[in-house]
Amino acid sequence: MSATVPTVPAPAPPATRSRGLALGVIATGLLMTVLDGSIVTVAMPTIQNDLGFTPAGLSWVVNAYLIAFGGLLLLAGRLGDLLGRRLMFLAGTAVFTAASVLAGAAGSPALLIAARFLQGAGSAMASAVGLGILVTLFTENSERARAIAVFSFTGAAGASIGQVLGGILTDALGWHWIFFINLPIGLAVLLVAVRVLPADRGPGIAAGADAIGALLVTGGVMLGIYSVVEVESYGWLSAHTLGLGALALALLAAFVVRQATAATPLLPLRILRSRSVAGANLVQILMVAALFSFQILVALYLQRVLGYGATATGLAMLPAAAVIGAVSLGVSARLSARFGDRNVLLLGLALLIGVLGLLTRLPVHAHYATDLLPVMFLAAGFGLALPALTTLGMSGAGEEDAGLASGLFNTTQQIGMAMGVAVLSTLAASRTDALLATGDSRAEALTGGYHLAFAVGSGLLTAAFLVALAVLRRPDRTTAATPSA
Repeated sequence: MSATVPTVPAPAPPATRSRGLALGVIATGLLMTVLDGSIVTVAMPTIQNDLGFTPAGLSWVVNAYLIAFGGLLLLAGRLGDLLGRRLMFLAGTAVFTAASVLAGAAGSPALLIAARFLQGAGSAMASAVGLGILVTLFTENSERARAIAVFSFTGAAGASIGQVLGGILTDALGWHWIFFINLPIGLAVLLVAVRVLPADRGPGIAAGADAIGALLVTGGVMLGIYSVVEVESYGWLSAHTLGLGALALALLAAFVVRQATAATPLLPLRILRSRSVAGANLVQILMVAALFSFQILVALYLQRVLGYGATATGLAMLPAAAVIGAVSLGVSARLSARFGDRNVLLLGLALLIGVLGLLTRLPVHAHYATDLLPVMFLAAGFGLALPALTTLGMSGAGEEDAGLASGLFNTTQQIGMAMGVAVLSTLAASRTDALLATGDSRAEALTGGYHLAFAVGSGLLTAAFLVALAVLRRPDRTTAATPSA
């Protein structure tokens, strides 16, 4: 064990148990934020009726969270490296928990939207450094692969569990409890995290306090996500979308210029020289955008075409969560150790292309056992792809940049999600309107719209496969992390 870092004590024995508890705390914090994202979608109609939201205003229950979360991830990741990742995780969990109580107690649309923005900010603070803590705790390749598999499974399973839990809580106790449920979970995470997360001390704000860069990137990402999530209301070619999109790109371009010239940049551009980091983040944008069509549009198909209820929809999606969990926890790490992360990623992407290809053939009157259950099993590809992609996205960053790499990886995930929401939902809605205009029934028109979205999603996954094949050709050894004690 190296003695060159005396200010950071070695983990107290028993190290294995301590690291296991730390992994559990980080995964539980992630589960809480992921559950919150999917649990809200089920309760939206009830919230609208209770608080008097307009249809346009209701979308901000989701959008306010997405904008704060996506916009602040990069800044939070860098601040975690500078001030301490443990401190950032604890502060973010505390903000998220307090904001959840405020959201549950909200009696007006304005208060709920403000609380959702604060939830997004707290989630960004905690999520941005979670992976950074993991890769510094688990330094041996096989252990790190297993830890990342647990982390990835938690995110994937949380979405499906949230849909079931949201329906149950809303029906049994009211929509307020979809937020109040975070209070005991958040307090438990804080109590355990204080004890088990390793104390770390960054070099301080002076080592990278680029206030101008922080304003540019936060403003650019927030404005970009806002312009994308509002596409359905304004259209792609409207002055609103094009104007705000151009301004967002200008701010991000100015941010890149700033990082190339600043003495203490917020995002040292050296991290993007890593093929693993740059390639994995690009692949993630394409993959997450495509998989929006699976996670969200399949749920809408079950409800709006087949007539499933909220709880039944969540239960119908559970087999996907189960196979993703079985593969990510029991298979992916061993396959990566034997065949390499890149090859496992390619296999996972190939399976996911098959998933969306099958979904383009869904009939109006589908049978779950024959038409949908096979698709749920093929979702195992996500359990292969995401852990391998996460490992590749973090492998090219040194220990001093682990929080930044984690924040960057989470940021591109949110960008991909926003792209999927805007592009695929808009295409599906436009195709549905066109089919209704030609005389198709509502069920036929909706199915036709979903078919188009699934086809485009399959194309995005094919592009992700080609990028992974071309960019991630070999292990990135020039900047690979070799964490010390």
